[in-house]
Amino acid sequence: MHIVFFADQHPGSLGGAQVSMRLQRKYLERAGHTVTIVAPRMHSDRGHAADSIASDPGYLDLPSIPITADREYSMTWPGRRTDRFLDRALTRRPPVDLVHVQADFWGAFIGHRFAHRHGIPAVHTMHNRVDVGIAAVTPLHRPVLGALNLWRRAALREVGEQPRGADGWAYLAGIAAESRAVTAPSGHFARRLEEHGVFGSVDVIWNGIDDEVRAEVLAAAPDSRPPGRPRFIWLGRMSPEKRLLPFLEALVASDVDADVEIVGGGAEQRAAERIAARAGRPGIHFVGRIGYADVLARIAAADAVVQTSIGFETQGMTPFEAATLGTPTIVSDPDIAAELRGGLWAVPSAPDDETRIAALAETLRIAAADIAAGSAPEPDPQVAADFRQSSRTAAMLEVYERALTG
Repeated sequence: MHIVFFADQHPGSLGGAQVSMRLQRKYLERAGHTVTIVAPRMHSDRGHAADSIASDPGYLDLPSIPITADREYSMTWPGRRTDRFLDRALTRRPPVDLVHVQADFWGAFIGHRFAHRHGIPAVHTMHNRVDVGIAAVTPLHRPVLGALNLWRRAALREVGEQPRGADGWAYLAGIAAESRAVTAPSGHFARRLEEHGVFGSVDVIWNGIDDEVRAEVLAAAPDSRPPGRPRFIWLGRMSPEKRLLPFLEALVASDVDADVEIVGGGAEQRAAERIAARAGRPGIHFVGRIGYADVLARIAAADAVVQTSIGFETQGMTPFEAATLGTPTIVSDPDIAAELRGGLWAVPSAPDDETRIAALAETLRIAAADIAAGSAPEPDPQVAADFRQSSRTAAMLEVYERALTG
């Protein structure tokens, strides 16, 4: 069958959802299906695998405008002009059997408008806890959510009756309203979606790790830990909800003797580099944006991944990638800690930023001591089996079949 993914951001840009979609496409096509990914055109050539994506007919780039200073991220305005462009472009691909919306904003509107217009079943994967994410970047999150809900009702009024409401849950319920099935990448997010009336029964399907790349990384890894100081790694988009700056403040306060790699990029990179420079810590290395296989190799070589966001992640891929590679994680989010089922140091919950930083600093000290003593916790082996993309694709195909049969 021909499945069309709809995304808010181009698969060549930085982000866990983008990595997941590229992997889903790879394994679906390996199973004999055709996948087209519809997303806004990128305005930066710094995206991962940019050269190969530019010549790949499986990517349908929509007209867009850049929305970040580094031009990494962009948006496409949903409406009839975009509808016409999309319909014309898809005539050059096989007939569409299923729409899989993996977007929360303009990509969701465009995808559901397309599915409704052509009478095609739609599956929706929720990747974003929009209320927490917006609250992390603006103090005006309530009026912003209200405006988003107005936009949602206007953009989807042709699709069907839209639920009222002005909060994040009403917004998610609206963009999922016409779906045959809804999936979430973690049990804790699925439960919240059901509890808040977003969808009646949400399928839990983790994002996965490339089976082959994982095997190659593990085959190249040494049999035992190389000598040296504890090695920590932080990975992700450098934006407020990811809490990179509090991590660096906690690292300085902890005074641990460790090597630290910071992988990724984003708006807070310069601020992060200033904190590291002021602290005079030569062991903090900013690696920048790197390819998928290199990311996994660095996770496998680290003694611990550091996960710092709280309440924002709908899954948090890096701790699961780490567990699959045998690397434990320092986990700030209690939901992620519960889903990992072990192989971690949990940062105690705290009521405010100051005490959260102190709690993270103390956890970094404990982790460094455990690593030095050879007593670091070991990840749950079942997580490694359940997180492989081959098993995730098999689970998603069952959802697709159910959606196609109504």
